[in-house]
Amino acid sequence: MNSSFLPMLHPKPIPGLVIPYAYLWWYEHNNGAEDGRKVRPCVIILSIEDKDGDTKVTVAPITHRAPEKGTIAALEIPPVIKNYLKLDDERSWIIVDEVNQFIWPGPDIWPVSRNPENPSFYGVLPPKFFEMVKKMLMEVAQRKRIKFVKRTP
Repeated sequence: MNSSFLPMLHPKPIPGLVIPYAYLWWYEHNNGAEDGRKVRPCVIILSIEDKDGDTKVTVAPITHRAPEKGTIAALEIPPVIKNYLKLDDERSWIIVDEVNQFIWPGPDIWPVSRNPENPSFYGVLPPKFFEMVKKMLMEVAQRKRIKFVKRTP
């Protein structure tokens, strides 16, 4: 049987899970785009079931582009964690001052071809590192500097 016809399995969307997602940057959204141009690893920051039974997920993007000092809140991912997640060897940052929100699983999640055992995610951030991400996110939220892009109603 051709595996491309099998439905993609989606894990429970737990905070810290790193998924391949077609992230829509804030500036793209403000310029009228409705879809992300590139599938990139993103970290699930929050997952909440609403009163209608839908699971709303908030993700932060991971990028290779180094943030300019003082302009973007970001946390560099240590090489050992990148290796654990089976990401590439380039330096990467989790951007915590802008996020996408969507209803799980949503059409913008893509398979991870390099991980056949878990085709729809890279892995989960180690708890101590995810705590650092959450702490930075809370600091940015307190200053009201987080940009939200809602992808689904």
